[in-house]
Amino acid sequence: MAVFTPVTPEQASALTTALGLGPAHGLEPIRSGIENTNYFVDTAGARWVLTLFERLSADELPYYLALMDHLAQRGLPVPAPRADADGQRVHALCGKPAALVSRLPGAGLDAPDLHHCAQLGQVLARLHRGVEDFPLRQPNLRGLPWWIRTRDALQPFLSADQATLLDEELDFQRSLAASAAHAALPRGAVHCDLFRDNTLFDGLAGHEKLTAVYDFYFAGDEPFIYDLAVAINDWCLAADSHGLDEARADALVQAYETERPLSPTERRLLPAMLRAGALRFWLSRLADWHLPRDAELLAPKPPEHFERVLRDRRERPWHPQPPAAAGAA
Repeated sequence: MAVFTPVTPEQASALTTALGLGPAHGLEPIRSGIENTNYFVDTAGARWVLTLFERLSADELPYYLALMDHLAQRGLPVPAPRADADGQRVHALCGKPAALVSRLPGAGLDAPDLHHCAQLGQVLARLHRGVEDFPLRQPNLRGLPWWIRTRDALQPFLSADQATLLDEELDFQRSLAASAAHAALPRGAVHCDLFRDNTLFDGLAGHEKLTAVYDFYFAGDEPFIYDLAVAINDWCLAADSHGLDEARADALVQAYETERPLSPTERRLLPAMLRAGALRFWLSRLADWHLPRDAELLAPKPPEHFERVLRDRRERPWHPQPPAAAGAA
């Protein structure tokens, strides 16, 4: 959400007018994030999020926008893309593919507690149930093949210790991905990037409601348990910033299971998926740090955090509390 491609008010207004919303009367760059160009756009009676895609092509975008539309139509707190008169959700602006989606209410959250983690777990399970009839298929573009390519590109920047850690973990994840247990995991179109900064909450302090899950532009077909692991790695950090706060993690998983119980195989492989999630984001932050792109307002995040998270998940595998016995008081 850095600004790679500047947009003028006139250009934004031309798009909103073409989409039947009338002229834009406000245009504000969104300063967080590092992947795409994002602006808040105001039209009469509504606020929107305008995204210009810096990596994804127009041919790749229909999957993400159709997924968002599918979930929004099922009453989930997901921004709805604005289509043109021909039903097309992918637009063009400043020579880039673009999308305009509704801006849902609420504000970001820095320090989640048990209440927030439980809300996230429940909504995440509803998202996973909501894609059971989603017809499109697309691999996770930041999955295992991307991990391998990115590790090779980062070779000149790695210390010997980092290179050893990456190679060991990639070998482990290759073996896991080739296993029968992994192949049997329930899967579908999942968010793959459900960090705190991709959600909004609204309401009185201590009683907030999760009102938005957004930025689906890393989504892809993956095991549902991988999506859950990515969320746990960000929402349930301990005070040391890389260990796991087990109380929050249990709250998240228990709330998830009120909507979608985990299978025994999902429970068994959750520690490995926590490692996979940590590896994916360590690699992407290493790439953003050492192989940056030019952009206004760009602020890549230091990669050391997810290196520490990965080491912790390897050294201290975590399993959620067992499900309550049937008929328990």
